[in-house]
Amino acid sequence: MAESSCREYPGLARPDLEAGLAALEAVRAGLAGDLGLDGYWLADMTRSELSRETPHFPLPIVSERYAPGAGGNVAANLAALKPRSMRVLGVLGQDWRGDLLLRALAEQGAGTDAVLRSTSRVTPAYIKPIRQGYGDIAYEDPRLDFANNTPQGPDLDEAVVAGLDALVSDADVLCVSDQFPNGCITEAVRRRLVRLAQDGARIVVDSRNRIEAYPGCLLKPNELECARAVGAEPNRSASLDDLTELALALVRRTGSTVCLTLGERGCLLAEPGRKPIHVPAVPVAPPLDICGAGDSFLSLFALALAAGMSGADAAAMASLASAVTIRKLGQTGTASREEILALAGREDA
Repeated sequence: MAESSCREYPGLARPDLEAGLAALEAVRAGLAGDLGLDGYWLADMTRSELSRETPHFPLPIVSERYAPGAGGNVAANLAALKPRSMRVLGVLGQDWRGDLLLRALAEQGAGTDAVLRSTSRVTPAYIKPIRQGYGDIAYEDPRLDFANNTPQGPDLDEAVVAGLDALVSDADVLCVSDQFPNGCITEAVRRRLVRLAQDGARIVVDSRNRIEAYPGCLLKPNELECARAVGAEPNRSASLDDLTELALALVRRTGSTVCLTLGERGCLLAEPGRKPIHVPAVPVAPPLDICGAGDSFLSLFALALAAGMSGADAAAMASLASAVTIRKLGQTGTASREEILALAGREDA
């Protein structure tokens, strides 16, 4: 029988999990990147009346709910794990969405003193109108998106770079969320991040379209992002050996450690010069909501590394965090240390 291209993770003992989670209390964390606001507007259609001026039924909004989205959800997840400190760097507009987002981040326990605001920028937001009538049936209308359609200027680039330098000097680990086409992680900012990593900063990157642009940082792509980065075709039926080669291709291209997340198949940790290791996912029975699972994974993975856990143990802890989050339906939730320990206890039973 041919030898597998990866090792199987032997498992994380309960005492090691408890010690690893307790060690998070000493970690100083930072989040830099694209912050967004998720909004949910509930319309009670039993109150709607045909407009006299137009042939339309309006949406009578009866309640609103907001939560940090995109990199903001990573910040919320980091804060929920109760590190020693957690500070956020990003660029928001001088608008009502920025006000709501800053308030939501502060309520989660994130430090927002490094967040920049500019009248030339829009606070990105994803607003979901949800129609409800008689009974429990709900219908989601097309999403309303607020986004920047032009790149930020050099003045903001300089301000973000200066903010990065200050953030890294006061953090044991920095998470980077590079999500938007015209977000705050521009080429100039990216170059600075790479330089900071070369100088010894621990930087963990999640990038929707540019994960290969961060050599020397620790990379956390999913399968699609990794395939795009190395010029491969995504393959839903890929074997574990195929996926291992995909992760190794990104390692070779960047010289970085790669943690390739694979959804229900777990994740692959590929480090330069070492045989990759496969960490299985934590089994979770449906119903599930995968929104935010990657953010929970990134947050605990980064914090656990900074707390001194091995890459494989950090990935195993992060898988538990994701398993907690996907049980929370209809929200991009977070995972607390207590919830992670409770889930691990059920898995051990």
